[in-house]
This record gives sequence, C-alpha cells and structure tokens, in this order.
Amino acid sequence: MTMMDLPPSLISTLPGEYYTDPEVFALEQERVFEAMWFCVARAPELARPGQFRTFQVGRESVLVSRSRDGSVKAFLNICRHRGAKLCTEESGEVKRAFQCPYHAWTYGLDGKLVAAPNLTSMPDIDRTAYGLVNVHVREWLGYVWVCLAEKPPSFEEDVLGAVVERLGDVESIERYGIENLQVGRRITYDVKANWKLVIENFMECYHCATIHPELTEVLPEFADGYAAQYYVGHGAEFGAEVEGFTVDGSAGLDRIPGVAENQDRRYYAITVRPQVFINLVPDHVIFHRMYPISADRTVVECDWLYLPHVVESGKDVERSVELFHRVNQQDFDACERTQPAMSSRAYAKGGVLVPSEHHIGEFHSWLQGRLDAQPAG
Repeated sequence: MTMMDLPPSLISTLPGEYYTDPEVFALEQERVFEAMWFCVARAPELARPGQFRTFQVGRESVLVSRSRDGSVKAFLNICRHRGAKLCTEESGEVKRAFQCPYHAWTYGLDGKLVAAPNLTSMPDIDRTAYGLVNVHVREWLGYVWVCLAEKPPSFEEDVLGAVVERLGDVESIERYGIENLQVGRRITYDVKANWKLVIENFMECYHCATIHPELTEVLPEFADGYAAQYYVGHGAEFGAEVEGFTVDGSAGLDRIPGVAENQDRRYYAITVRPQVFINLVPDHVIFHRMYPISADRTVVECDWLYLPHVVESGKDVERSVELFHRVNQQDFDACERTQPAMSSRAYAKGGVLVPSEHHIGEFHSWLQGRLDAQPAG
C-alpha cells in the first residue's frame, strides 16, 4: 500500500526527510523562524537598563536588552566592524554600553555607535548607520517577541489571531494577567528531536492515554484521544474528584482573580506558530518557547507562572510544577523515540494521521506553503 492508497480515515504526514534534512531545516530557518514573530525573553528579566539576554533565532544571534527610556530593544548580536559576536554570554548586564571584545567598538543601549579606537579621526562615519542592526520587537503577555523580517507580518493576525482561533477572543487570555505573574519555576529541556515532532505532539492527544497517566487522571476527557482538538472556547474540564491542576489532583494555589467562572476548573492549550505553547489553568500558566537548534535538536524553555504573592511568599509549587514537568518529559521522550525513525526507509513517504490527528495535516500544509513560497524581495 502506498500513501496514495490511504483509506479515508487516514491522511499522510510529511515525508521523513522533512525531519532530518539540513537543507529543509535551513529553509525553515529562512522562511519560518526568521520571517515570523518569535518569542524569546520574559520581559521582567530585563527590568533594568542594560540587562540583556541573547537568543538563537533562525541563523542569527539576537541581543535583547532594556534601553534607558524603558523600552525593550533587539539587535543582531554582531559588531558592525568585523562581525565579532558582541555579547558571548546568554545573559548579563552592562552599565552604559555594549563593547565588542575584539576591537572595542562600543554601542549605546539604543544601538548607536558611541565609541571606537581612533573614531575621532574618522569624522565621516555615521554613528547611527554603523550602529547595531535593529530587530523588530513587541511586548505581549509579559514576554518579548522579535521578528527578523524587514517587514514583519501582522502581530495581530499571526499571534493574537492564534489565541482568537483557540479561545474565541483575546480577552479570554488577558483575564489571566500573564504579564503580571511571576516565574515560580523554569526548566530548560534539550530535546534530541526535530521541532516539528514537538509541535505535532503538543497538537494531539491520541497519545495521552498511553503516556500521560497523571494528566488523564486530572483531565479525564484526554483519555479518549479527542480532547486536544481545537474547538473555539473549549477547555478540558477537571475530573469531578480533582481539586487542582497538580500531579496528585490535590488543591492548587490561589486562583488568578481575573479568571472567569466559565474558565474555572478548566485547562486550555494554545499553539502560537512557530514555537510557542501556552497552557492556562485557574491558578497558573505554563509557557513554552521552542528554540530549534538543528534538524534533530530543539531546546525548550518552560516557565511556570504564578501570582506574585505565591512566588514571593515561598509557597510550595512542586505539585503543580511536577504534573506538567512529567508531561514534558513523557512528550519529549516520545519525540526522541520517534526522531531516529525519520531516516528509516519505512518512513520515506511519511506516516499516517488518524481522524483525531487530522488537524496536524493543516499544520503540514501551512508549513509546506511557507517553504514553497518565494522569499519577499
């Protein structure tokens, strides 16, 4: 049987080479990660002018920092002189400026060239034109989003639109006040699998009864494999005997005040392409960012966000962290188990998707459309 002979219940996945071929990954870097809004830092981590973090976005190292006027700035992390990496650390803080460790070209927090050896003898140099290369930046939900495209796509359509598609409106997520929550725990996972396997896993629950026993105890409807389909406004309801979104179903922490009554005791999951997962429950929010490193490696940074007084008081968040930490481990183990088979002759034409996974086919069509499109300009 070939993929052309599939019965109506099944549709094909992408061929295996989409998960292993460095050329496919390079095209994804150009036409997906460098062309779309990409979520990077938690904004409060850049609370003071000069605090910075660096991130790999597609093929580029991006420097994100707080400027003296209070705004967040993003630049390509490259000195304009000879191309040395400006900031070699993943995070840090400078007092007044960024200085290249190679030839000491120095840039203000606004990216303007402010000093360099013998610069006064080169009066024809435009300090703005030879400043750092700016990257488009937005703040939303307390996170910093960047876009490397010369003309970025609509943030409202691409990012907010993903929330509207899932929840019906933007107000439904804004009730959680995510920008005012604090990080109670952060775990970074180094997943030896292609980024698409991670997304596809998050998008379906056909596997939930098999590998997520703790999750299906808390969310019984996930056990039937259909619960993760994307009905507008639908949230998976907690089990009748479940008190909170915790590893043992025991009571959670203080409920977020803005959460509506019809959102209480429910779990919502949102995928914001290309690399964000947002999980909403009444007392906390779980926020994933994926950083695709290579065709077979993806780093995932996951934040558990709580009301400020919960974090500041030192309340025990372990039971709520442990539930989704186990889910993450179970999911990533499954992705790593799948990755080697992507280069097998058995997967040369791909696998199949059952009816509860058919919406993944739309993700594949979307991706193929982006890869096939001619780059702008």
